[in-house]
Amino acid sequence: MRCKLIAGLVCAGVAAAGVVTARPQKYVGAGLEARTQESQQKVETSMATDERLEGAGWWPRKRSASLHEFAGTAECARCHAEKTASQLKTPMARAAATGADSQVLREHEKISRQLGAYRYAITREGPGGVYSVSDGSASISEPLAWAFGLGNKGQTYVYERGGQFYESRMSFYTSLQGLDLTTGHASDTPRNLADALGRVLDRETVQRCFGCHTTAATTTAGFDTARLTPGVDCEACHGPGAKHAELMDEEKNAEGRLAIFNPGQLGAVVQVDFCGACHRTLNDVYEMGVRGVANVRFQPYRLENSKCWGDGDARLACVACHDPHKQLSHDDGSYDAKCLACHVTTAAVKTSREHPGKACPVAKKDCVTCHMPRVQLPSMHAPFVDHRIRIVRAKPSYPD
Repeated sequence: MRCKLIAGLVCAGVAAAGVVTARPQKYVGAGLEARTQESQQKVETSMATDERLEGAGWWPRKRSASLHEFAGTAECARCHAEKTASQLKTPMARAAATGADSQVLREHEKISRQLGAYRYAITREGPGGVYSVSDGSASISEPLAWAFGLGNKGQTYVYERGGQFYESRMSFYTSLQGLDLTTGHASDTPRNLADALGRVLDRETVQRCFGCHTTAATTTAGFDTARLTPGVDCEACHGPGAKHAELMDEEKNAEGRLAIFNPGQLGAVVQVDFCGACHRTLNDVYEMGVRGVANVRFQPYRLENSKCWGDGDARLACVACHDPHKQLSHDDGSYDAKCLACHVTTAAVKTSREHPGKACPVAKKDCVTCHMPRVQLPSMHAPFVDHRIRIVRAKPSYPD
């Protein structure tokens, strides 16, 4: 299922992303020349990420910028010190690390696990970890080049072998403080030691993985792990900032603001697709065919399946509840004000266009504990907050 782009975007400061406006607008975005296009109606359409990537302007995982267009976080911090310092502490900013910089690998001298006929181990050696598998008579091992995931729930590893990238068959899971099968890997008995160690990643998959977990992994010069920035930093979402910084230093403020991308100005549907470039859009999940509890970790897909989402409501879009420059709040009550942006507080108060949601007859606080339940994902050994907002009945089945 795919929704096709009806016409192009944009308003000033917002790159082309599938929003149609009712008057000519300039197309702007990092590294792009301005252009205009007439449109005739206003429509926001949820789209698959691959289609968004084909459009003009900046989008997460975009590969059309050159390396010299990226300024780096330190350059952003010259003017945005507070936001940069806060963002660098978030899990997104630490979504990937070299094996040598992985805190999980530094904290564990040896982690091992027997799975079927094979024994796996990750041993702290040298600058990082060494990953090995043995069948009792022979063994193979590889140094771990990259660790994906901060480790709040788990961490998966990437190594190189024979000039190709591989994903480790075993991942570290925090709740286990040990190893288990990496999500997405088949539980079938591997044919040999090499298959038991991990699976080869084709070029497109490698670029997608690094595109979401690092910044500037793929540019017009191609894919290059030597030049990327580990983790999701400012320019992963705002686009390359060198031109923006140059213009602002020259006090050409109006031009400078147009030379950087501001996702906060996107409409609700497009904004959720923007975050969904890595967290998976509704259409991405349809195309992947992921059914059942496995899709609970794809928050944009779950959110857009909520009854209250309707055709898209800015009060429910990702940044309405989550500031990407700050740590995620784990205080359930801190989200109550967001719920009350749509819902009236008591049954005595009539609903309105601004507050279409009825009052909850059960409670007046900690709304998300009932309406966004935590769902255990067995393959990840961890619970995920289900972003499909709903009234949860006793012993409910998982709504797909």
